[in-house]
Amino acid sequence: MIDANMFLVPEHTCLMVIDPQKRLMAAIHQADRMVKNTALMIHCTRVMEIPVIGTTQYVQGLGPWVDELARLVPERQLTDKTEFNALANEAVKGRLWELPAHIDTFLVTGAESHICIMQTVMGLLEQGKRPWVVADAVSSRNPEHVALALQRMRQMGVTVGPAESAVYELLHRAGTERFKALLPYLK
Repeated sequence: MIDANMFLVPEHTCLMVIDPQKRLMAAIHQADRMVKNTALMIHCTRVMEIPVIGTTQYVQGLGPWVDELARLVPERQLTDKTEFNALANEAVKGRLWELPAHIDTFLVTGAESHICIMQTVMGLLEQGKRPWVVADAVSSRNPEHVALALQRMRQMGVTVGPAESAVYELLHRAGTERFKALLPYLK
């Protein structure tokens, strides 16, 4: 039997974009793929009116977000942190608790998979939330670290899947206005 709670539902979902910063991205494995799929997820949030929580890791040292993503999310929506687990930062945690109570699922994108992504996912689990890691929208400097982090998160019971799976699951069906609005980004 299929559990209806397994499906992504826009009204119950938030996107977390963790630290896609210029200096960091210069060293990230398949950074272009990560940025492209994170952009897809951000476009999806706009069409479906899904909230976004974005972070930077010590912006003074690692700089701002890469231009392609910075154009999509206003800087005022980003919270700077020094913690690896974004939810260990009081401002980020505050943003989480400002969301409506029915938002329980968090799509997670960003870097680095084995550090900030994994620790933030663990923080979400601690808060009783349901993380959904967008596998082709996360990465690390070392591809082996990405694989190990994704494996560990799966072992924790976290859903891991590609960006397109998340988008189509949120859409639920073709032919809608939302589907038509997202189609240019899905090609």
